[in-house]
Amino acid sequence: MKIQNKTLLITGGTGSFGTAVLNRFLKTDHFKEIRIFSRDEKKQDDMRNLYRNDKIKYYIGDVRDYTSVEPATRGVDYVFHAAALKQVPSCEFFPMQAVKTNVEGTQNVIRAAAFNKVQKVICLSTDKAAYPINAMGISKAMMEKVAVAESRSLTDTVVCLTRYGNVMASRGSVIPLFLNQIQKGEEITITDPNMSRFFMSLEDAVDLVLFAFENGNAGDLFVNKAPAGKIGDLAQALMELSGKEVAMKIIGTRHGEKLYETLCTREEMVKAEDMGDFYRVPADNRDLNYAKYFSEGEQDVSIIEDYHSHNAEQKGIEGLKSLLSTLPLIRKEIFGENVMQYP
Repeated sequence: MKIQNKTLLITGGTGSFGTAVLNRFLKTDHFKEIRIFSRDEKKQDDMRNLYRNDKIKYYIGDVRDYTSVEPATRGVDYVFHAAALKQVPSCEFFPMQAVKTNVEGTQNVIRAAAFNKVQKVICLSTDKAAYPINAMGISKAMMEKVAVAESRSLTDTVVCLTRYGNVMASRGSVIPLFLNQIQKGEEITITDPNMSRFFMSLEDAVDLVLFAFENGNAGDLFVNKAPAGKIGDLAQALMELSGKEVAMKIIGTRHGEKLYETLCTREEMVKAEDMGDFYRVPADNRDLNYAKYFSEGEQDVSIIEDYHSHNAEQKGIEGLKSLLSTLPLIRKEIFGENVMQYP
């Protein structure tokens, strides 16, 4: 499929993901117009002054409010839905706020897109949606279910999903925190040094979105094969790159955190299609004839393993240093390069 001269709407377009997608697509002829939809007028004004590009149009609104989403989808060909509450602790303390944004907001975006016959909607999910144990992950798991359920009844609009691991140096993530502590000579606060996580760059995340735009069928879930590493190794890698050694303070696991993250459950891996750098998990399109659930089963579920950050490729300290060295934040703050950073 050739994407050219189309109109794209990015919800949550002033965030790390939205800005990365914007930067990638501004350099191509995929889209003649890119709409940024968010509720923060200050960030939109900052973006407007930074880019000064007539190709970008700005829409103030909230995905919780259908009446603000629907006009933004008029005349749109593609939607990248990145608006979300994503901080684990804040969602843990205010779970209904996560539901309103992540679940109800996603339904509003999809229904507005379908009403205006948008060609394709890509919904952004997270590894925390697989076997969720915290409110953020549970809300994202429900978001996935809503997206798949909505996709079943649509004829003009294709809805699919991307599920990603931790995005390195995105706003609110651990890398900027550790780097700031190192630069100030403070202790690095580590929850558990043996905790493992997937590591993706923002560019990897955008590659996953573009792949889904070009290859996604209704209800598909796409997962990037991301490298993984331990949090303790990450802290050590940052210190070695910075040339500064500080103490590590173990503060214990926070509300709702896992020892490792799962990108694909074993139930999903049974039906996953290996597409090189990605897995494609097709939607479960069984109907409500419950007899099928008892007469037809998946025999391989008991022998297939999840795809998680403990059994994925482990980078170690040197591998993490190589990954970190590609990040705009590290190139600017440690190496002194003049590079654009995502807000």
